[in-house]
Amino acid sequence: MPSPRTHPQESDRPAPSGKQRDAFFDNAKYLAIVLVAVGHAWGQILDDGAVETAYRVVYMFHMPAFIVISGYFSRSFDLRPKHIKRLVTGVVVPYVVFETAYSLFQRYGNDDPDHGITLLDPTYHLWFLCALFVWRVTTPLWKTIRHPLPVSFALAALGSVSPQIGDDLELQRVLQFLPFFVLGLLLRPEHFQRVQRRSVRLMSLPVLAAATVVAWWSMPHMRLGWLYHSSAAQELGSPWWTGPVMVFGTLGCSLVLTVCFFAWVPRRRMWFTALGAGTIYGYLLHAFLVKAGNYSGWFDHPVLEEPAGAIGLTVFAAAVVTVLCTRPVQRALRCVVEPRMAWAFRQDPGEAARDRERLGTTEVRTRGEKVPV
Repeated sequence: MPSPRTHPQESDRPAPSGKQRDAFFDNAKYLAIVLVAVGHAWGQILDDGAVETAYRVVYMFHMPAFIVISGYFSRSFDLRPKHIKRLVTGVVVPYVVFETAYSLFQRYGNDDPDHGITLLDPTYHLWFLCALFVWRVTTPLWKTIRHPLPVSFALAALGSVSPQIGDDLELQRVLQFLPFFVLGLLLRPEHFQRVQRRSVRLMSLPVLAAATVVAWWSMPHMRLGWLYHSSAAQELGSPWWTGPVMVFGTLGCSLVLTVCFFAWVPRRRMWFTALGAGTIYGYLLHAFLVKAGNYSGWFDHPVLEEPAGAIGLTVFAAAVVTVLCTRPVQRALRCVVEPRMAWAFRQDPGEAARDRERLGTTEVRTRGEKVPV
């Protein structure tokens, strides 16, 4: 709900000596995960028109921003053993662990003893890990074909008219959000620098204002399902031909708002920059509190119907997910979120030799350095 790199958590680990992390992407990841958590909190109190308006605006771009970043840091992904290992340890294992944990939480926390444990029906926000696995595995394909972005849009459109795809592994979302991942694969550092221009920032303000007006207008006219990209048009009670129209329209709006979001992400180090390395922890964990609030009826409290209550919930959600991204949480749960699992994989002789060669080169250079006196 949340995960750059050649695998979802590669950039979440401490940078090797001499390799500087890019503060821009850490800042973007942190701000995006805050919006994810706040959006999930707002989703429980949508009876308020102002809250739903803000919810619709945020849902247009918070996951697209995450997906673009994931695609951007997947550019070097291929099917080499080390990348497959990282895919397993960084995506598959966390998915299995947390899907099981959330299923058990539903069974015992919500007094639902018949609730089963299945890995084919992702819980809530865990669809992103399923999607990331599929997108990463197919990355060599997108890097090979001549026009990957139009092809990804065509697949998104086909998904929107194919209810027979069903709910297994949230394949609708895999297809309908695919263009953002492919876009990330095609981007270069200069593209992110361009969106930081002053002119883009100034233009983003009226764009955001217009998006807010459209979101308010859309409440009685457009179902939220169109923003989730989890259903075909027929499942939303619309004729099939509206699927491609709505997919292209909503993805286009999402792209514009994502650009506006990136335009305002700070490029310098901020107090929250280091938290960007732990966004996957905040993404995986924050939904326990959302579900606990639902199970206990906490979101039905009358105070949340007041503006002060909604503001307090917003601040609380942002604070909680911030704590969940901190180093102590990372250290405590790294064994299940970013496990090493060296015991589970064969040693690649070629990779080991390359590592020894790199270490040897570093040692030679270190010994040859002059010592200041």
